[in-house]
Amino acid sequence: METKKEKHWYAFYVRMHHEKKTAEKLEMLGVTHFLPIQEVIRQWSDRKKKIKQVVIPMLIFICTDEKSRIGLLQNFPSLTGCLIDPATKRPAIIPDEEMEQFKFMLDYSEEAVRFQNEPLAPGEEVEVFKGPLKGLQGELVELAGHSQVMIRIEHLGYAIVEIPVGYVKKL
Repeated sequence: METKKEKHWYAFYVRMHHEKKTAEKLEMLGVTHFLPIQEVIRQWSDRKKKIKQVVIPMLIFICTDEKSRIGLLQNFPSLTGCLIDPATKRPAIIPDEEMEQFKFMLDYSEEAVRFQNEPLAPGEEVEVFKGPLKGLQGELVELAGHSQVMIRIEHLGYAIVEIPVGYVKKL
């Protein structure tokens, strides 16, 4: 049985377009959180521009204990709820290891990371041994003829990044 003060990662739903403001407020309060953001290049008809884009719209990860989790939902109007584990009907706890792999992928990938929640066929368990994502472990999948490394985030879906197949080895 977990203690009330034990901290876990939870996925909180956020009102549309309030992710960055919510992250700023949590930062000011000293609350441990993670908003997956990456720089992408957007093409308009007359120009290209680098922008910071939220990877999973309307979602922010917060590491907190049970009592504080409830308090955050009561005191932050932009937080609308938590991702629920269908098996327990309780807020889903995101394992620390999955959060660390996801953060690592976002921090070091030279390619844009996409997020998908439709089921994918499991592939070979691999580890990246070369390039900026060296050490990342996940599943190798092929989508539209391209090799991708996929990190499964329990109850949420999959973070996926394209990677040369020569950069990975079987586990």
